[in-house]
Amino acid sequence: MTMTLDVVIPVYKPDRKFITLLARLNRQRRKPEKIVLMVTADTGEKVGRATVRKWISRSRIPVECHILSKEEFDHGGTRNKGIGFCKSDVVLCMTQDAVPADEFMTEELLKPFEGEFCGAKDGKFAGREILVSYGRQLPVPFCRVIEGYTRRFNYPKESRIKTVEDTDTLGVKTFFASNVCAAYRRGLFLEQGGFPEKTIFNEDMIFAGRAVKAGYGIAYAAKARVFHSHNLSGREQFHRNFDLAVSQVEHPEVFEGLRSEGEGVKLVKATAAYLINNGNGRLLPLLFWVSACKYAGYFLGKRFRRLPGWLVRSCSMNKRYWGDR
Repeated sequence: MTMTLDVVIPVYKPDRKFITLLARLNRQRRKPEKIVLMVTADTGEKVGRATVRKWISRSRIPVECHILSKEEFDHGGTRNKGIGFCKSDVVLCMTQDAVPADEFMTEELLKPFEGEFCGAKDGKFAGREILVSYGRQLPVPFCRVIEGYTRRFNYPKESRIKTVEDTDTLGVKTFFASNVCAAYRRGLFLEQGGFPEKTIFNEDMIFAGRAVKAGYGIAYAAKARVFHSHNLSGREQFHRNFDLAVSQVEHPEVFEGLRSEGEGVKLVKATAAYLINNGNGRLLPLLFWVSACKYAGYFLGKRFRRLPGWLVRSCSMNKRYWGDR
């Protein structure tokens, strides 16, 4: 069965990666029917509005632009609105800084829904329908060593399908499905209520967790590759992990009973071994510092309800989320 595909991308202050993303979507062997851009009005594009308009006009794939204010932006709600403008069988959600590595990305993302994939056939695995197919994130050129290894740790070369049966062995990673580059069966996505709205962060994992618990499968399509990584400081990692923990506390229906700390410890140990074995032992202090920042943010985020409001806002990456609380 051949499925149609639309793409939804939230856009805010796009740089040249966004231009490259548009160009490479146009080079895909399986071209989307259309690209829906959810553009925050206060863009202030680094590459200039005229440049962005020029590249949109050059696209051989139809492009729709929908404008919203900063106040209207919501991680889950904005993407839900974008998907509401789509009519395709499958919707691919991407971020503006995720650059397809080759012309096969969309084709590989659709394989779990259409053909044979890791034991699945025609979109079903062990009797479970596959609802989500997400791609592999590669480190961008000149990415720092530690961040590069983290990407390889979280996004291995081997494809797989995850279901509720994997929670005993994978724990919270069963629900990992980043919408930096993730495709969703539109009909089933809507039936499951879409992304949670008014959540601080982590809307993709919350949705995936609900889908898994509802009996659906998640496919990791390792051959669907995008370049995407960030060289975050320890401070930035602290804020990010604080919000990650808040999202888990606020959604116990998904995360209750599943510990995340074990995965973090596993990553630190694996990264330390990698640095030592590859002559980068000098980076161990940086690894331990950033890891400590991550853990501190996560620890405080898990206990945010016990903290005063001023401290919560200080720790959070998404300060607008808290309003006057």
